[in-house]
Amino acid sequence: MKYGVNTMVWTTRVDDRLAPLFAKVKKWGFDGVELFLSPDEPANTAEVGRMLDAAGLARTTCSVLPRQANLISSDADIRARGVEFLKKCLDRTAELGATLICGPLYAGLGVMTGARRTPQEWDWAVDGLTKVAQHALRLRLIVCIEPLNRFETYFLNTQSDAAKLVKDIGAPNVLIHFDTFHANIEEQNPAASLRSIAKILGHVHISENDRGIPGTGHNDWRGILSVLQQIDYDGWLTIESFAQPEPDLAAAAAIWRDLAPSGDELAKRGIRFIKQLAKELEVGNEGKSVVRAQKVIGGKKRSPSRK
Repeated sequence: MKYGVNTMVWTTRVDDRLAPLFAKVKKWGFDGVELFLSPDEPANTAEVGRMLDAAGLARTTCSVLPRQANLISSDADIRARGVEFLKKCLDRTAELGATLICGPLYAGLGVMTGARRTPQEWDWAVDGLTKVAQHALRLRLIVCIEPLNRFETYFLNTQSDAAKLVKDIGAPNVLIHFDTFHANIEEQNPAASLRSIAKILGHVHISENDRGIPGTGHNDWRGILSVLQQIDYDGWLTIESFAQPEPDLAAAAAIWRDLAPSGDELAKRGIRFIKQLAKELEVGNEGKSVVRAQKVIGGKKRSPSRK
């Protein structure tokens, strides 16, 4: 597995002021970073890509749809803007030298209708994301769809629904983005729900149940990491938690208090916790494999000797 950290731990900004942060992230043991993209915000992607190369960091990207670019809106113009918004995000992802974009890329964040999703909204999402997937294929990019908790969207809340959406889109480069924070709210058994999407899992976000420092809450980290090891997941484990978020991000994520002393503290403690637990589980699984092998050898019937 590869270990990443979302720069939203510190900022939503994507510019050359991130260079000192990239150097620290590399030093702390991360393999890469995840950058938040919005075509409506300035971003020097070419320069940021060069800085990441210099720091020896790989990269992924994430985004959310604004209300005026909602793929499941009843307004055809708004749906069309959603497709164009995501295509621009894909272009920036490619410019950064990344190969994957993730997030709730189907509906405007926080948009609620007061009712369940409709079959028509489902069809609009499939249509829009099919067009996005085709553009991503041309750029050789993977698109990972993230189900959110019910308080942030009514459209896609569970891994099983995300699996159906991926199936209906039917594109080889569209996979599921599993987030431990949202799964902790919506899934009866987050680890089991993760196992159920093993074949179409493309990305994992690590966040504590309160969106604070991983390892300080009640998420089933052992269960989740055990499943990832058992299914031979070799993608990204990216920390997307929040310490003292900027005002716009705090409002979008409904965070009204500090969740960590600083972004640096969150990242350092989070990566230390996840790597240590993953190592412990690997050692434990290796020990179990040895015991099983010994039992098989010890219990195997010997062939009768020939004279």
